[in-house]
Amino acid sequence: MAEQGNRPNFIVRFFRWVWNLFTQPAAKVGAGILVIIGVVVGIAGWQTKMTVIDATSSTAFCTSCHEMEAFVLPAVAEGPHWNNASGVRAECKDCHVPDEYFPKMGVKINAGLVELPAHFMGKISTQEKYDDYRPTMAHSVWEKMKANDSRECRNCHEWEAMAEDGQSRPAWMLHQRAQEEGQTCIDCHDGVAHGMSRRDYEKQAETAAGGL
Repeated sequence: MAEQGNRPNFIVRFFRWVWNLFTQPAAKVGAGILVIIGVVVGIAGWQTKMTVIDATSSTAFCTSCHEMEAFVLPAVAEGPHWNNASGVRAECKDCHVPDEYFPKMGVKINAGLVELPAHFMGKISTQEKYDDYRPTMAHSVWEKMKANDSRECRNCHEWEAMAEDGQSRPAWMLHQRAQEEGQTCIDCHDGVAHGMSRRDYEKQAETAAGGL
């Protein structure tokens, strides 16, 4: 009963405090208004920033430039992360934009300082340029994923959630061995999303060298 009786008093005190912010002498009024404005602007700014981050992380935005739509998307569309029996599609952000705040900000800052200027300078603006630079980009992403223990893969895939009866016997044994040896997803599944694995690039380089 005492707790219920305190609620109206708390509400009255709160509204009285807000009222006093605007009825006290000018200096106090100014301070009160600044506090309220600061809180409102801070909340609005934070929400705007997160909205922009979400919008610029969408697959539609990522593939809106020529090189992504013409060169990257076709390879992704042929992979099991894009079309599969379950109908679950991994979008660009699921693999390339971390859920955690600070890693996400790191990715966004890098995009603004490195990737965006490269786009405007036409670094991979033609098929030939893209093919030449593709191995470098792939290895850069693999190194990052190796360093963070395939963090983005684990947003959907977990050792504990793997069912033995849902895999072939060889696949199950390989997954068990990989877990025991501390391997991570990207060690074996490096070509699953963009269609080219480390071995594919090595063969490509060997073929090119043999043709010289």
